[in-house]
This record gives sequence, structure tokens and C-alpha cells, in this order.
Amino acid sequence: MTAAHRTIAIIGGSGVPDPGLFTPTATHKLSTPWGAPSAPIQEGRVGTLRVFFLSRHGPGHIYPAHRVNYRANIDALVQLGVDTILSISSVGSLQEELHPGDFVLPTQFVDFTKQRPTTFYDGGKTYHISMADPFCPQLLRTTASVGNEAGAPFHEKKTYVCIEGPRFSTRAESTFFRGFSDIIGMTLVPEITLARERAMCYGLLAMVTDYDVWAERPVEANEIVRVMQENVARMQGVLERLLPRLDAPRTCDCSRVLEHAGL
Repeated sequence: MTAAHRTIAIIGGSGVPDPGLFTPTATHKLSTPWGAPSAPIQEGRVGTLRVFFLSRHGPGHIYPAHRVNYRANIDALVQLGVDTILSISSVGSLQEELHPGDFVLPTQFVDFTKQRPTTFYDGGKTYHISMADPFCPQLLRTTASVGNEAGAPFHEKKTYVCIEGPRFSTRAESTFFRGFSDIIGMTLVPEITLARERAMCYGLLAMVTDYDVWAERPVEANEIVRVMQENVARMQGVLERLLPRLDAPRTCDCSRVLEHAGL
């Protein structure tokens, strides 16, 4: 028996409000035990690959990062048969060499969120999911290869620190974070942990929009929006190259993460 090919979902964050890569052939309005997802989920095809798109913050960016219904979003994608998530997010830079306009492919994260539901397992069966290597290695390799081919400023093997938001960091916090992380954002957690609890592959392609406040210049929302808008075309160029490469079976172990996690 041959392995099934992937079913992909792109979760678009700030600056990526619509798929832009395909003409939707269907729109799915779903309910879950955790409520409704952030927005109706659009379905289409890129070549022979079945692709879904979900706007993380909803139409018109109505949900700030700390109010996104992450459990409903992930559960709705599972209902549609998605096994692989490619997240697109805007981030701030904590390191001089990561410039606004650059792309970053993190391999680790540090969680500084405070009040978000972080698991599907609130009672009954308990699972302790390994997060030692939280991102899908197969997805990382493929995305890195495509990003380098595309010629975009592209950085690998970086660490993302996730903060609660919606406020930005103080100077003291930013200086503290840059001692152990490279980029900073508000949406990776718990999205990545919930995807792992559902044995999904997960990868993040991050767009640097600004230097965080450690750089002695306060973060301004209008600057972030400007860089995001400039990056959209380049991001779509990377995705156009990447998605056809993902039309292949999963060879990673992400689908097996629950096998030894239950008590």
C-alpha cells in the first residue's frame, strides 16, 4: 500500500488575509466542540495538491493573537482531513542580522504566553506530548530548500519567542528575550502544540517586519504594515514554488507522536 499524499492547510496571519495562490472551489463553515474557527475555511487546488486556507485573525483582523480560538482552528482543519500546516506569520527581529523584509524558518520556540488554552486534553485521557523538536523536519527541509532557491533573504535554525500580546515588549523584556531567541511574535503558541497533539506536521515561515524595541526604536504599527505589504509578493513567490514540492507522502514521524505520549 502506498502512503497517502499530504493535505495542506495554510494559516495566514497578519499581512496574509487571503490565499492569493488559488481560486477557491469551496468554502467550509464548520463548528467544533470549542466553537467556530476564526473564519470560513477556503479550499482549492495547486496542481494536484488539495490546499485549504484559514485566516488566523478572521476577516478584517477582528481577533487579536490572545483571542484567536486556536483549538477550534486546528480541530476544524482536522475535520477537513488536513495533516500538514504551513503557518505564515509576521515577527519582530531580536538580532541585528535578521533584517525587516527577511524570511525566517525557526526550529525551536520559547513560550511566554500567559492565559491561553494550550491543550485538547483537559480531562479524561492524558497525553504528555514531546516538543523537543516541535517543527516537522521533513517540512523544514523542503521549505528551506525552496526558500534558498527563491533567492529571498532566508534564515534557518532560529528560535521564536511567543509572547501574550496584544501589547509589544518593554525595552527590558526585549533585551531579555534576545539573550535566547532570534524572533518574537504572538501566535505560534498554542497553535503548534495543538497541531502536534493531533499528530499533524507543522512548519512556520516567518516574515520579519521590524526590529523589536531592543534596537532603541519603539515598534510602530504603521511600519509593520508597510513591510508586510512589501513582503506579500515575495511570500507568494516562495509558496508557489513550495506547495508543488509538498505533493508527496509524509516520511516523518509526526503522525506517530501520540504512540508513547499517553498515560
